[in-house]
Amino acid sequence: MPLLSTLKYHLRSITSVILLGACAIYGVVISCVFNVIGQKRLSQWSTARCFNLIMGGILGISFKVINEHYLNESAPCIFISNHQSTLDILMLGRTFPKGCTVTSKKSLKYVPFLGWFMSLSGTLFLDRANRDKSVNTLNKGLQRLVKEKGSLWIFPEGTRSRTTELKMLPFKKGAFWLAKEGKIPVVPVIVSNTSTINNAKLKIFNRGEITVKILAPESLENIETKEQMNEFVARIENEMNDELKNNVGYSTPIDSTGVPQEYLDWLAKKQACDSTTDVETESVDVIDANVSANDEAVTSDNESTAVSADVEVHNITVSSSRKK
Repeated sequence: MPLLSTLKYHLRSITSVILLGACAIYGVVISCVFNVIGQKRLSQWSTARCFNLIMGGILGISFKVINEHYLNESAPCIFISNHQSTLDILMLGRTFPKGCTVTSKKSLKYVPFLGWFMSLSGTLFLDRANRDKSVNTLNKGLQRLVKEKGSLWIFPEGTRSRTTELKMLPFKKGAFWLAKEGKIPVVPVIVSNTSTINNAKLKIFNRGEITVKILAPESLENIETKEQMNEFVARIENEMNDELKNNVGYSTPIDSTGVPQEYLDWLAKKQACDSTTDVETESVDVIDANVSANDEAVTSDNESTAVSADVEVHNITVSSSRKK
């Protein structure tokens, strides 16, 4: 069984790379077209949907999006979400709103097809070795998105976590200061842990469903000091971790073979809680049914009493009439 699982992992990984390349080629072509007709801001959205439909469809990966309306109602804004694996490309493919762009490390700019597409579509490339240059790139991108009422998608963890646990890496504050400078909100996005679907260490690459939950926009207009920013970032980070741990949880795999033990423990605990909730619900239903039955019985007794009283009054009336 481990051999078959490993073989499946490698086959699906190779397939995903081929599909990634094909979608990137589409991205290059469509970006050229949109640039010519003056609709460059639609390049990444169109290519993102291609990633979701083609890659997601063939690999058997679907998405459940909660509070999807925030994706299109919040611009201009900065979306912040947890960063886990290559499956984040599919997540962006499903959720990416029109007029949105992403940041990426500068080295990806030179990758054939993918880098070309990213360059043509307006991706903000950051040079991690040159902080001043990165800040300048972000400031220019910020001015553009505010002017065009677009949005920017940033992963505040700074790198992929690749974790099997329900927790995120500590957040960096750059995205939040950027939002403060642009006077725009941040929109937290929580993605379920995807280690149950794709995990290089465990050699698993399953079909399944990934949950994405978008929270309400958070304004930074009252942030004035570094201490206030630290408190704000800590609060957002804690809220996102709480949502991940208590609500969003793990992605649901079609095949549970070889999945992380943390997922199996979480699933067992969740099923136990669900069973307890079902029992409590059934008990409440029984109590409600008994109360309803008692109410009906009381109502029936009252009606019988009323009928008897009416009969007695009628008899008395009749008797009185006869005496007269």
